[in-house]
Amino acid sequence: MRAYDVVVIGSGVGGGSVALQLAGCNTKVLILERGPALPREAQNWDPVEVFCERRYHTKETWFADGRAFNPGMFYFVGGNTKFYGAAMFRFREKDFEALQHPEGVSPAWPITYQELEPWYSKAEQLFGVRGQAGQDPSEPPRSSAYAHGPIPHEPVIDAIAAKLRAQGLRPFPMPCAVDFGPQGTCQRCSNCDAFPCKINAKGDAEMKLIEPARRSSNIELMTNALVEKFETDDTGRTVVAAVVNVNGVRQRITASTFVLSAGAINSAALLLRSANARNPRGLANSSDVVGRHYMTHNTSALMAVHPFKINKTQFPKTLAVHDYYFGEGEGDTPLGSLQLLGKIKEPMLRGSLGAVPKFIRSALATHSVDWYAQSEDLPHPDSRITIRPDGAINLHWHRSNMQTHHRWVARCKSILRGTGYPIVLTAPFGTDVVSHQCGTIRFGNDPAVSALDPLCKAWDHDNLFVMDSSFFPSSAAVNPALTVAAQGLRVGNHIREEIIR
Repeated sequence: MRAYDVVVIGSGVGGGSVALQLAGCNTKVLILERGPALPREAQNWDPVEVFCERRYHTKETWFADGRAFNPGMFYFVGGNTKFYGAAMFRFREKDFEALQHPEGVSPAWPITYQELEPWYSKAEQLFGVRGQAGQDPSEPPRSSAYAHGPIPHEPVIDAIAAKLRAQGLRPFPMPCAVDFGPQGTCQRCSNCDAFPCKINAKGDAEMKLIEPARRSSNIELMTNALVEKFETDDTGRTVVAAVVNVNGVRQRITASTFVLSAGAINSAALLLRSANARNPRGLANSSDVVGRHYMTHNTSALMAVHPFKINKTQFPKTLAVHDYYFGEGEGDTPLGSLQLLGKIKEPMLRGSLGAVPKFIRSALATHSVDWYAQSEDLPHPDSRITIRPDGAINLHWHRSNMQTHHRWVARCKSILRGTGYPIVLTAPFGTDVVSHQCGTIRFGNDPAVSALDPLCKAWDHDNLFVMDSSFFPSSAAVNPALTVAAQGLRVGNHIREEIIR
């Protein structure tokens, strides 16, 4: 048995933000990460290894209503941010309010944008986000400008931005956590989005949170440490230990405070697996919401193709369009976000276009500009994570708001044809893509319908916090990483100032 003051489970954005806030204080903190540090190797930038051989994917099997699949999960120090596209958007001010959609309501949050805004600013500073305030038509109020200017467009993207403006749209620089600039390490390569960065130029959770936290002597990191369950005292209200499998050896680790940051799916699964006599439905689950209200955005990839133009862009993720984020005019319902993807390469198309000859896939990849249409996935209680009798995760995704998504994709296709690309191919992302997972342990003001209070402490337990995207009551229509970081810094500050002082 090993004892600590605070145990943080997971080294992604949520856990890393909390750990960084606790660095340097007079308390003993342990970060548990189920995977190893990701190796820096030639295969980091090899699309065949990353996409076809799935070198870095977890080998575990999940189920989608009985169908076995290998989820797009990455268990390394830094979590899924080792492979994210480094897009760092704030939620819009209205995203924190109740919003009507054709198929239901996106519920209000128990905190306002104004409460989180200072932490958004701090998170942008920590991650080195590059952007330009005042260009995004849906941008919320800010207390500070970006510390770094935006990443400049390459020629093809610059020409597309001009064509978008000619349509009356207001394209803007995509906020991006990449160390680009005169003193930066970024080489502006084509191996960023969905690849690990072997030169550490991407602002991921390992580089920006975990490594700075570990410079303090009170922070310890344990890798290859899979938490199997929590144990509580006889009352069921206090978590007393985490049972951890470390390289095949089971340990019992105790702490005064536990922070669960394993990701929306795995955090919910861990709480469910920790059921005991006092908590028969799982920990933090007297409200029966743990594992429910799973969301992961409605998303589609769009390839805008011109048969006679080769796209030589290396780093395309510099542009986004939010003119229709809240709809097409007064009284309309929200549509979503349109962002550039990282450059698609032929090996990335083998899964969806495996029956198409390789030379055609190569031609599509070299002649396309690649986009990502994203709209809100509404929470539904039957969209949920459960544990099968064999212990495996079962994911039932109750698709919602698809009418809006189809409408948004059609609008995006029209916009992209207007930029001079006559062919626009689309492909929706399905259940197996879990990169924007959220909502399974929602926070709120009422313990009858939420698992966590507004500072992400479990209503049912005196010393358990859950700090990852599982706390989201709604998903909005932008990438979740910056919002997780902002709330993680807020929660970490609360733990430091009010819990362990």
